[in-house]
Formats: sequence, C-alpha cells, structure tokens
Amino acid sequence: MTATPSTATPTPVTPVQGPRRFGSFGPVGLVLAGGVSVQFGGALAVTLMPRAGAPGVVTLRLLAAAAVLLVVCRPRLRGHSRTDWGTVIAFGVAMGAMNGLFYEAVARIPLGPAVTLEVLGPLALSVLTSRRAINALWAALALFGVFLLSGGGFSDLDPTGVGFALGAGAMWALYILFSARTGRRFPQADGLALAMAVAALLFLPLGITSAGARLLNPTTLALGSAVALLSSVLPYTLELLALRRLPASTFAILMSLEPAIAATAGFLILGQSLSLAEAAAITLVIAASIGAVRTQVGRGKPRVEPAPEA
Repeated sequence: MTATPSTATPTPVTPVQGPRRFGSFGPVGLVLAGGVSVQFGGALAVTLMPRAGAPGVVTLRLLAAAAVLLVVCRPRLRGHSRTDWGTVIAFGVAMGAMNGLFYEAVARIPLGPAVTLEVLGPLALSVLTSRRAINALWAALALFGVFLLSGGGFSDLDPTGVGFALGAGAMWALYILFSARTGRRFPQADGLALAMAVAALLFLPLGITSAGARLLNPTTLALGSAVALLSSVLPYTLELLALRRLPASTFAILMSLEPAIAATAGFLILGQSLSLAEAAAITLVIAASIGAVRTQVGRGKPRVEPAPEA
C-alpha cells in the first residue's frame, strides 16, 4: 500500500528530455525503489503490531509522517476557502481510513494477498471512469484472480482480514479522488502535509485507546518512525522526483506491480510463502491493472511537447 499523492495523479506529466543512453531507467528505478520502500515498510509494521497493535502502529506512522511533512513543507494556513479545507479534511479522512483498514488487514492475512485485494479499489475506479467495453475484460480478469486467491470462498484467508483489505481498497479509490482535488487547490505538497496532519489527529484517540503508554516506549517509537519513513516520507520523495521525468501512465503501470513487491517483502521479512494458486491470482490482478491503465492511456494520447531548456 502506498499512501502517497503520486498514485493519484490522473493527468499525464511531460517527461524531461534526458540523455538517450539512460532512457527512463532513472525515474523507473526511483518508482520501483519507492514501491519497495512502501511494502517493506508495511512488512516492518507487521512486526511492530505485537508491541502496539494495528491502531497504535497507524497512529505512530501518521504522526511521524505528518511531523516530517509539516516541517519540510511548512504549509500556509491562511488564505484558503471553506471548500479548500473541506477537500483537505476529506483527503485526510480517506488517508486515515485507508491506513487503518489496511493495517487491520495485514494483522490477519499475509501482506501479498492484502495488497492484491486492496489494489482492486484503484482498479475499479480506473475501469468505471474509462467506460470502455474492453475494461469489462480487465474487470473479469481481476475477479478471476480474486476467485483464485479466495480458493472459492476465502477458506484459507481470515474473512475479517479480507473485509478490511477490500475496505482499504475502497478508501484508496477515495484517496485518489481527493488527492487529485487537493493537488489542484494547494501548492506543492502543502495539501498532503495538511491532510496527513488531519489523519494523524483523527487517529490519535484510537491509538491512545488501543495502545496507551506502549506508544511512548522508545523502541516502539523508533520502529514506528522507521515505518513512517519507509512507507510515507521516502516513497513520496522518490515518486515526486520520478514524476518530473516520467509520464503518469508509465508511473501507474509501475504502481500496479505493488502486489508482487508486497508478496516478496512478506516472504523475505515475515516468512509468508504463497501457493501456486495465490501467485497466479496476484499475477492476474497485476495484469488486469496494467491492462486497465494501458486502455485508459490509449483513449487519446496528447502530443507531448518538449520540455523547455532550463
């Protein structure tokens, strides 16, 4: 799962012309590094849950990420309309709910399947907004992948965890919509910093009620800060740099690989292995996500103007 605003960029970004011999390897590497950071941060969060519980981990992540973003961005608080604040608050609510539901999911089911189910939210949003007949194929492919993942009824996965993962996917779709709106109303990453602060404040009572004084344990604080760095601050920075040179369509395709990265992180850090059926299911959902993105891009590629010389 990524809680970064870059996943919500719906418009193509003009790539900066760079040396031809390097092509797009540089920005592609940044995006992949961001994805690895997010999913390994998620795996680290799972190891922290026995110390603070899922709500406690989410609280630590949001608080640490909000503190870093507020210090770095120093967003302006004055001069915004009620609509601006309503948008950024809705963005924060969606962000907090997405994180809370996702961490409740990975507390119950393996990381790879959790991210695979979560990514159905953005995939559904992409299919619905495209309104092309071929997207029925991608939707069917994704549903078949989910059927394989469920084993015909999710008998091998905790049903509550599955429900939390699907709920996180729905919140991810809302996150994308409100992230785009926030980006249009606030400069730079100001909207993200404010929304992260909103999410942290909303989750703080849950974290205190759930974990209490355990949140103040130095080891727990250190691990929670590491989760925030890996899952929010670092990937956001890498993706922001990548999007200066990488088309948004290519970025979206790369983000579709997150279930595979999550499965790898779950295996390496948590010892969560996948059956052949689960691996095939994740592959099908990834293929459906990539197909949906490519279909949307193919609706009409705008002419790309060369970037002006600096």
